[in-house]
Amino acid sequence: MKIASIDPGDGPSLGLLDDDGSIIDLCHLGDDFPRGMRQLLELGPEALAEVQTRSAGITERLDPATVAFLPLVPDPHALWCAALNYNTHIDEGNWQRPSWPPFFLRVGASLCGHLAPMVLPTVSDRLDYEGELAIVIGQRARHVAEEDAYDVIAGYACFNDGSVRDWQRHTTQITSGKNFAQTGPFGPWLTTKDEVPDIESSELSTLLNGKIMQQAKIGEMIFGIPKLINYLSTMVELMPGDVVVTGTPGGVGIRHDPPVFLGQGDVIEVVIEGVGRLTNPIVLEED
Repeated sequence: MKIASIDPGDGPSLGLLDDDGSIIDLCHLGDDFPRGMRQLLELGPEALAEVQTRSAGITERLDPATVAFLPLVPDPHALWCAALNYNTHIDEGNWQRPSWPPFFLRVGASLCGHLAPMVLPTVSDRLDYEGELAIVIGQRARHVAEEDAYDVIAGYACFNDGSVRDWQRHTTQITSGKNFAQTGPFGPWLTTKDEVPDIESSELSTLLNGKIMQQAKIGEMIFGIPKLINYLSTMVELMPGDVVVTGTPGGVGIRHDPPVFLGQGDVIEVVIEGVGRLTNPIVLEED
């Protein structure tokens, strides 16, 4: 099952991808049905599992081209991003391999949806891409053992951890370069975990104007999904709708020779087998 956060023209809603590629607007399930992804997940795994059955009687369909895709979880309680989680990315930057998962936080205001503009800020010409797998948490979880990690996951999505490289280097803390407005594309679908039971074998690719810039198997991560969930849930209680972004492989723009940064008119895509394709045009920030 694949569910998106959408705006069909009359406000935020949730849309279920039908077999024919059209979208079922879940607002037709009634006024008591949530209009937001986090609110749906807060109802528990049972509510998510019942979506397909409950929507079977809805006959109206939407053309995906007629809706606006919102960030998959527009208002996450927390959005944790792993750094240095692929050896190829560590090698290209000549960094030391970490002993523990390094995390930083993004804010919801930095996110944007599928097909929405990814914004190059006026203060920089060094906007870079980082294609990644995002994990969406489906239930409250604390002190989760690695063997139980998949039990607390609702599903997966594509993520582009857009990085303003010069601002990222202002201090030893990289947060400044990771939180510019509309630099974190997220979506389009929450692909439920049953759709991709062997997520580690899925291939992640990042394409710039159709050219492959990054490519790796999810299973190549240094700290796998169970370790990331275990580590974070030991530190904090994970909440429904929390997002764990799992790190990027080698091939980021700043490490090319010469460097490749995103500019006006470019199109960047993150593709994960079985999960989805996240596409965003690059536009300059308006003064």
